[in-house]
Amino acid sequence: MKLTVFLTFMTFFKVPLLWGQEAKQAIEVFPSTPFYQYIIYENLVIFWIAIIGLIVIIGMKLREIERVQKLGLDKTDHLSMRSD
Repeated sequence: MKLTVFLTFMTFFKVPLLWGQEAKQAIEVFPSTPFYQYIIYENLVIFWIAIIGLIVIIGMKLREIERVQKLGLDKTDHLSMRSD
């Protein structure tokens, strides 16, 4: 009985404290080598340039849609545009 109580105490009270001490150790996420830092920054620049490019393309498409709606070309009869 004493052994069961002791093991239960160790399991519920001591083991999580040991796991918490291991979790406090610092894990290096960002590389310390300048070459790999350069690669990360380069990828970030390419990513943001692509995001800005997509925003510009979406804006151009929205302006084109507005232009077509102002001209009234979206209300034309689709049957008359068929080529058969």
